[in-house]
Amino acid sequence: MSRVLLIEDDRAVRDGLQLALTRQGHVVDAAETGEQGLERLSREPSDVVVLDLMLPGIDGFEVCRRIRAAGDLPIIMLTARDDDIDVVAGLEAGADDYVVKPVQARVLEARIRAVLRRTAAEPRADPAVERHGALTVDRVGLVVAKDGERVSLAPTELRLLLELSGTPGRVLSRQQLLESVWEHGYLGDSRLVDACVQRLRAKIEDDSAAPVYVQTVRGFGYRFGPL
Repeated sequence: MSRVLLIEDDRAVRDGLQLALTRQGHVVDAAETGEQGLERLSREPSDVVVLDLMLPGIDGFEVCRRIRAAGDLPIIMLTARDDDIDVVAGLEAGADDYVVKPVQARVLEARIRAVLRRTAAEPRADPAVERHGALTVDRVGLVVAKDGERVSLAPTELRLLLELSGTPGRVLSRQQLLESVWEHGYLGDSRLVDACVQRLRAKIEDDSAAPVYVQTVRGFGYRFGPL
């Protein structure tokens, strides 16, 4: 049973999603403002946050940034439209995924389960600890360190790194990464991949503009190394 913090100012949407998610077996704590959501999160840990972007007072972008700055809690944002600016800004603020309103409960439920699976990413049968230059990846303990210092990664960032580093030198397309990391099917949104790559690079690369670990293969996708 997972605990979901739902931050949504529209009462009808909030009540409908709370009921639907509760029926799916989640424990749902609902808040109507960003301030209220952050306060509840400080008192009661959650497994995932479902966050509306357009909130009164502190908007969803700032709430997302504050949650991400405090830790690696998965965040799924709700956006009223499939708007490039809103979606990209939300992803850059630290969201792991997004759902466009009007929200279909079954779609949101699938996204929640997918992000929770990433949180509990299963280690592979590869050697427990891999070393790639200054980077150490422990696939059993799910710990990443750089120069001996632990790197705090959100679940999606960790899953992306595990996916890419599992086959160094191999180019993976954005669609392949969407299917393996986000579990999005045909024609998923490549912005999810690009934004997550940017956040991951900011944490593991010496220079995000000249990446050593997560490299872009123009016109194809991304690869890990070669170092």
